[in-house]
Amino acid sequence: MSTRQVELGEFGFAGDDRVVPFQVEGLDVRGRAVQLGPLINTILERHAYPAPVARLLAEAIVLTVLIGTSLKFEGKFTVQTKGNGPVDLLVADFATPENVRAYARFDEQAVTDAVTAGRASPEELLGEGVLAFTIDQGSFMQPYQGIVPLDGTSLEDIAGVYFRQSEQIPTRVRLGAAELFDRDAEGKPRRTWRAGGLIAQFLPDAPERMRQPDLHGGDGDDRDADLHGDDAWEEARMLVDTIDADELTDPQVGIERLLFRLFHERGVRAYDPQAVYDRCSCSRERLKGVLQGFSAEEIEASSEDGKITVTCEFCSTSYDFEPGELTPA
Repeated sequence: MSTRQVELGEFGFAGDDRVVPFQVEGLDVRGRAVQLGPLINTILERHAYPAPVARLLAEAIVLTVLIGTSLKFEGKFTVQTKGNGPVDLLVADFATPENVRAYARFDEQAVTDAVTAGRASPEELLGEGVLAFTIDQGSFMQPYQGIVPLDGTSLEDIAGVYFRQSEQIPTRVRLGAAELFDRDAEGKPRRTWRAGGLIAQFLPDAPERMRQPDLHGGDGDDRDADLHGDDAWEEARMLVDTIDADELTDPQVGIERLLFRLFHERGVRAYDPQAVYDRCSCSRERLKGVLQGFSAEEIEASSEDGKITVTCEFCSTSYDFEPGELTPA
């Protein structure tokens, strides 16, 4: 008789870095949930971000993964923020069917000052600006972009506004990120990052049940008004709101256990998980194509010690080019 130990990932357990689609038929709710472990830790450690910046970028990555894995075509989904806060730019993109990359741009001193002053919440770090959701289906299709304001609320709430504007589907998003501290095999202190999230959408068979009030400036100005009015969605929303941030990141909980905790009375069905990977789309050939568009003067100005070095902002890979191998525009 075999005594092989059951591994995580068998018997329906997705494990880290795998998105789990789910359905709650009793509430007419569908969604996706994920816990990110090695993927998120690798991306954040690569740039050695300060903890508040890392936490913010981790949430943006989770949001990107949850939405990007729903795409049914070959293309790219990008979440990007531009604000006047200490973290002036976040970029996370998902290239179907499974590749993720991301980076943050920030003012290190401004972040330090914000932490010292106790003003380092995600909303304060971003400041005022815009959050853009871009769907690009390739060169033969016009990209779609939805823009919502950064207005001092969380990424969770802003994402809800995006779905309300673009898809007019009642949606609740939960995001979380945590820095865990333990010791390695040699007893040395170490820290690792984890992140998780869940998106739930109300998709009843009868379209009129999804009817929502006007957006800001219309007859109703309650940004949460679309969450009320239907008993099934109201119950689903309340259940999702009970999620503790620690549950989203706790490796001992797992996505399937979390879904069962939330919806077992209504009968939740989890589907096959979809793996996601930390993979950048940069390449020497692609960057060379960009440099080929430089003028002779720009190529000369970009050269240092007889070569041009280009470092990818996403994966930190550096590529060296000899000026002689480039044909000026």
